[in-house]
Amino acid sequence: MLEEIFGSDGVFAKVIEGFAPRAAQLQMAQAVDSVLQRGGSGLIEAGTGTGKTFAYLVPALLSGRMIVISTGTRNLQDQLFDRDLPKLRAALGVSARCAVLKGRSNYFCRYRFRSLGVAMDPQYAALQQWAQSTASGDLAELGALGEHSALRPRISSTADNCLGAKCPDFSGCHVVKARRAAMAADVVVVNHHLLLSDTVLKDDGFGEVLPSADAVIVDEAHQLPELLNEFFDQRVSSRQLRELADDVLRESTTEFSDLRQCARVLSQLAGELEGCFVGTSGRMPRLDWINRKPATEAVLGNIDDALQQLAGMAKSAAEREEVFAALEDRTRRLALRWRAVTGALEPGSVFWVESSGRGGALHKTPIDAAQGFEKLLSAQRAAWVLTSATLSAAGDFSAYRSRLGLNAPGAEVQQICLESPFDYAQQARLLLPDSLPDPREPAYSASVAQLAVQLIQSSGGGTFVLCTSHRAVEQIAGVLEQNISQTLLVQGQDSRARLVARFASDGNAVLVGTQAFWEGVDVRGRALRMLLIDKLPFAAPGDPVFEARLQASRDRGENPFMTLQLPEAIMRLRQGVGRLIRDQQDRGLLVLCDPRLRGKAYGQRCLAALPAMPRLDLDQSRRWLETL
Repeated sequence: MLEEIFGSDGVFAKVIEGFAPRAAQLQMAQAVDSVLQRGGSGLIEAGTGTGKTFAYLVPALLSGRMIVISTGTRNLQDQLFDRDLPKLRAALGVSARCAVLKGRSNYFCRYRFRSLGVAMDPQYAALQQWAQSTASGDLAELGALGEHSALRPRISSTADNCLGAKCPDFSGCHVVKARRAAMAADVVVVNHHLLLSDTVLKDDGFGEVLPSADAVIVDEAHQLPELLNEFFDQRVSSRQLRELADDVLRESTTEFSDLRQCARVLSQLAGELEGCFVGTSGRMPRLDWINRKPATEAVLGNIDDALQQLAGMAKSAAEREEVFAALEDRTRRLALRWRAVTGALEPGSVFWVESSGRGGALHKTPIDAAQGFEKLLSAQRAAWVLTSATLSAAGDFSAYRSRLGLNAPGAEVQQICLESPFDYAQQARLLLPDSLPDPREPAYSASVAQLAVQLIQSSGGGTFVLCTSHRAVEQIAGVLEQNISQTLLVQGQDSRARLVARFASDGNAVLVGTQAFWEGVDVRGRALRMLLIDKLPFAAPGDPVFEARLQASRDRGENPFMTLQLPEAIMRLRQGVGRLIRDQQDRGLLVLCDPRLRGKAYGQRCLAALPAMPRLDLDQSRRWLETL
């Protein structure tokens, strides 16, 4: 049946405009179908241009099973639900029921909206009109207002502040409606954040977000290991403490004077906690942070006392007015997390802090993401398909499998690598510059920038410069600003989506960015004809969670560079390189600046993991660019 759908004379070739049969797409669809039928897990690496979306949606729609499909972002969710699934249902003539489910913060909350008041914001009237007409309550319907407005957290709920069944608007709640639709659907589209938070919520006893599925298909699955650490991380921020105190003061009247006084104390202590982060930047181990300012430990203890007192006062208030029951529950959950992140050090976990804005957050993170994935598998007993353009290092899945705990004896895992259908030998060229200094040299980024200027003069623009640090972005962008005439776009000037849109519409622009642009960016045609990467994307040293993973690898008798650092750098490199050729007609130059690719043995492993393409010297590269 799949051959009759994807073949050159198949259903799609006849009814879907622009459809081109691809052998790899059919192979992937067959591999997905095999996992859905047999169960277990499947790892499917499918190169750029394979057509992954159709390859997993078709078996899902035809399976007759209940399938959850998880994507990397909300935008991809909307694309699947609003465009791809309706097109495929019509082409295949199937009546499978489809639903999209997002996290609660993506839905309009009538109860919280009413607390704004008419004078709160000039957009109130427009919001009120939309609220009366929307069927889904999805804030994406509001466009820029729903995505970027400061009102967003005030007109949506979180797990902390939702009143649940006690809410006076529960019967018309958009979140509840979306969950009911998901429970009745055959195919439910979620994103990774919801898929993982569902497991956390069920662990904590707050109810099931997703229905029990027969299978789970995870697209962009290379993101999963890092997200697992994030979602099984316990975190409390100074902002959360302030928000709790503010909500208590807003919900309580003057007759609850003791409760209000507890909230004021907590707010004051949140301010003192913010002071403990002054002079810090980035991430550091919790003990190092505490040792910087001896008074910090006392502040942490006082906050613990304040949370316990506030929970007790909220309980007393709830005996008089039920609205305080949710605040009591929220306070007790926050107090439990606070004790977790400030408690005694434990093996298997990393205790660390991160400064942010005027404050920061304390974390307790498991070292091994595999433990989290095991929880996910046990919570959602189903067949699992994990797919991405980059799951392996040159066909070796062992590093990825290790991070998810899929190397255990007896683990039933199918795996397949499918090459991109693009002809890199014809469409692309590779330049490995031979004149750059060691990447550790202070002048390295300036040297990369000067090389970029030369090449941009030949290409006329149309260039992505992908960097491995924000500092490199600043240094390289500073040189380019003084030396090129093309439109220069720099990460941080605007949202990623708008920068990419401006880049694509300009046709000759130069965009300089870091990690946000290494994946999920799709620019086709001559608007992107050169991709320059400054360094091999090794994880930055000093991150407490990553350092703990390295130490755990050493403790197991492994070489962490070969088992962790290099395989992960190769996967990140492949993601970045994948930005260049996005279509059968694309042509471009790939510039990998890092001299370690030429001078180190592991550089050859990195190159071997990339599509084969002719290698040029600098003069040949400039002539190639001029032809584009």
